[in-house]
Order: sequence, then structure tokens, then C-alpha cells
Amino acid sequence: MSRILIIGAGGVATVCAHKVCQNRDVFTEVMIASRTKSKCDALAKVLNEKYGTNVQTAQVDADSVPALVELLHSWKPVLVINLALPYQDLTIMDACLECGCNYMDTANYEPKDEAHFEYSWQWAYRERFEKAGLTAILGCGFDPGVTSVFTAYAAKHHFDAIEYLDIVDCNAGNHHKAFATNFNPEINIREITQKGLYWENGRYIETEPMEIHKPLNYPNIGPRESYLLHHEEIESLVINYPTIKRARFWMTFGQQYLTYLDVIQNIGMSRIDEVVYEAPLADATGVAKVKIVPLQFLKAVLPNPQDLGENYEGETSIGCRIRGQKDGQEHTYYVYNNCSHEAAYRETGMQGVSYTTGVPAMIGAMMFLTGKWAKPGVHNVEEFDPDPFMEQLNLQGLPWHELFDIDLEL
Repeated sequence: MSRILIIGAGGVATVCAHKVCQNRDVFTEVMIASRTKSKCDALAKVLNEKYGTNVQTAQVDADSVPALVELLHSWKPVLVINLALPYQDLTIMDACLECGCNYMDTANYEPKDEAHFEYSWQWAYRERFEKAGLTAILGCGFDPGVTSVFTAYAAKHHFDAIEYLDIVDCNAGNHHKAFATNFNPEINIREITQKGLYWENGRYIETEPMEIHKPLNYPNIGPRESYLLHHEEIESLVINYPTIKRARFWMTFGQQYLTYLDVIQNIGMSRIDEVVYEAPLADATGVAKVKIVPLQFLKAVLPNPQDLGENYEGETSIGCRIRGQKDGQEHTYYVYNNCSHEAAYRETGMQGVSYTTGVPAMIGAMMFLTGKWAKPGVHNVEEFDPDPFMEQLNLQGLPWHELFDIDLEL
């Protein structure tokens, strides 16, 4: 029996839940929980009607360890799939430890009051999970997630030593909105407006936001301007593959997106500190001073990423461009997936960015439940055998492709 709990009911959770219900031989009992139970109920209704399942729902405040513990004691899942906000990783891990549940997420922890993310907070749980005999799998989306598995696969099958790693992420889709983010706006804008960071010759090098960029050619898409960002998988990959001399992460942005983003920053709407706002009272007798976070207010008025899928055209292309040594010779290797927004929407009602994160989350859970990725402690995905995961990518809607000894452009 494999009873699981999915925490979250956004776009990624929706995709993951669809894929879970498509693999009922592995996932026998499923519950979806979030702060807003009505969202869980609406999703469960779709799933149960489409797949003939019996998905359960619950309300939970993922910021509250006691609330999480109460739910976990009641449902008793084998595995918790955390698809909530990165702010909530630690409370969910605490609850899993208290209740004896295994844990998995797609994005590492970051504090609410600082646009900063790194694995140190979660790696600090290693000994506690080991002693409890529990497994925690970190970063099992696409990037981080599949890109780390791609790297592990390359190291296992094609290289004696990986020396240069560039993770490249292109979204060539068009959602026909003036400005929208493909996942949670608050997390997305915090991520791309902070300083860039990459690894070279044994140290991290910091850059100004969007300072380094160049056009790269993506399969079936063509050239797109790509920007160097800080991304969390670099942190674990350079530890687990110490032969890496340089590791970088690149993401594409259209000019219109960057123009809007520049305005948002210049007028202070990307701020994550509280400001005092004078809100008129309902009876018009005065004002009430309330504290708001500008970026959270902006999130409330931007399009919901869950609602972008219907008119989304085009595709994503995400992969790893690797240079290194094999049998004393230098070789290059490019492994990637292209995902159609239209195909993702037809299957799950969500756009391709949610799809490319939600499918790997399901596969990671499958790896754990079938005993292929079960090891007490806190682990990043590249620490496990990549082969069964890579096999499932091809079967579950994210087929991958390889190019050997080509010009990597980087």
C-alpha cells in the first residue's frame, strides 16, 4: 500500500496529481491538502471523474507544524509530496519527522523576509532523517530535478569527469498576456531579480542581476537571448561532482517581460519588506493603516499561472550542456527535453512550465515508493541511480534527447 499526501493545489500540484492518478498501480491512496480546501475539492472532483479514483482532500495550514502533524497523524501517508511554497519546506519537514513520514519537494527553502535560497537549511536535517530511518528527497522538479538527473546520467554513462556544466532553460511559449509569470509570481520575481551566481575554479562568482547574457540556440526553437541566474541545483552538483570546474544556469526572457520587470523594480513593486498603506474604511469615515508587502500585492493582481494554459502556444526546452573527459579525450554532450504547452494543457489543463515540474515530482515519488530511491537521510536527486528515472521520463510525457560532440555555444 502506498498512501501519499500532496500538499498544494496550484499548477504543479495539479499536474502531479493527474500523473499520480494515471499510475494507480504505484499510488494506491491519495490525499490533496492546502490552505484552501475548495481548490483541493475542485481538483479532486476532476481527477475522480476522469480516472475513476477516490482522491481525498483536507484543509491544512502548511506554516503550522501542529496543524501538519494533526493531518499526518490522521491520514498516515508513507510519503509527503511538498508542492506548497518554498517558505514552508522546513515546517513540513519538521512535521514529517514528528510523524514518521518520508518527504519530497521540488524547490529548496527560502525565508519569507529575504530573497535568498540555498540548501544549508534543509541539509541541516540530514542526521535527524537518518536516525529516524526516513528519506527526504530534495529538488525533484525539472530545474532543479531533471537537470540534476541528466547530469548524473551523463556522469554514469558518458564521462569519466564532468568539467563544464551549463543548465539551459528556454520558454519559447506565448500566453498572450502583457505580463505574467509561469509559476508563483512572488517566487518567480524574487528569484530573477536577485544577483546572479555561478561556480568557477572552486569558488562562487557573483554578478549583477541579468548582467551576463548571450543568444543560445535551442532545438526546434532557434536563438533566444539567455541570462545567467543563480539557481539552487548548482550548489549540490558541484559538491557531488567535484571535477566540475565551472557550472552555470541560464534562462531565457523576452524583451517585453524584461521591460515590465524593470518597471516593477523601479516603482518598488518587487519589494518584499512591509510598507504602510492607508486603506479607506468601508463607511468612508476615515482610513485604516495596514501593512502590505508590495510583491505580495502585485501577485494578487497578476494573472494566475494556473489560468495561462488555455491559450498558451509554443514549447519549452530545458537541458544540460556538458563538456568533460572520457577515456582521455574531451567530449561534449547535450541532453534535453522539449515540452509543448498545448499538449500539456490537453492532458492536465495546465501549461508546460507546470507540467515540466509536476511530472518529475510524480516520478520521484514513484522512485521512492518502488524502492529505487529509498535511502535514509536528506538527499538531492543526483545522489540516486538516474537510470530508472530517465526511463520513466520517456514513459510519462517528458521524452529526452541526446546530442554528442557538438558546439555547445558556451
